[in-house]
Amino acid sequence: MISPLAYVDPEAKIGKNVTIQPFAYIDKNVEIGDDCVIMPFVSVLAGTRMGKGNKVYQHAVLGAEPEDFHYTGEDSELVIGNNNHIRENVVISRATHSGCQTVIGNENFLMDRVHICHDVRIGDHCVAGIGSTIAGDCVLNDCVILSGNVSLYQHSRVGSWSLIQGGSRISKDVPPYVIISGNPAGYHGVNATVMQHHHNISEKILRHIANAYRLIYQGNFSLFDALQKIEEQVPMSDEIRTIIDFCRDSKQGIVR
Repeated sequence: MISPLAYVDPEAKIGKNVTIQPFAYIDKNVEIGDDCVIMPFVSVLAGTRMGKGNKVYQHAVLGAEPEDFHYTGEDSELVIGNNNHIRENVVISRATHSGCQTVIGNENFLMDRVHICHDVRIGDHCVAGIGSTIAGDCVLNDCVILSGNVSLYQHSRVGSWSLIQGGSRISKDVPPYVIISGNPAGYHGVNATVMQHHHNISEKILRHIANAYRLIYQGNFSLFDALQKIEEQVPMSDEIRTIIDFCRDSKQGIVR
């Protein structure tokens, strides 16, 4: 159902069983997949590609022009997957340059007043709490939780299954499976409760993860040496390999 009080550009591609409520604005060069719901006063702007089953709440702006001094009006994209909940007043910018994308995966929950800047890449099953801000070129892997009013600085990466607690400001990379809290942000343990409840991870693997991070955060070693000791002392698993690879790939260092 498309309300006659909504504006839908004739060039927009609208899927089956899409609901567009009064006073929504759907720009040209937009694709909205099947079974999406667009509530009143939502703006879906040029360059937005949306999958199936997304629900977008009042006053959200999708595909906003990037707040980047390098932006010169190029045609870029915002690509949104399936079954996301995008709550009131969320703003998501498209990428800065032609051929580039801001990417939101599947089954994410973006709460009120979340701001996602240009060229961000978010995986699947993530939660961004009220008022959180994700600066340009950040990467959130799968199953990340940001509590309320978290700020991620530009180029930050967050590993899978990590939890960043409310009000934290992150300027470096957050490795996978950890809880980060405070200002300055610091390590506060392994995100064991969430991982056990949703990831069905074993107690043994959780102990190995905790031992790995004990070497990184409490061993008084450089990160290089800590990773070597993890390889020597901690039984290898997919999770331990993920920790090692993430930390070694970090270009700006991890939160310590």
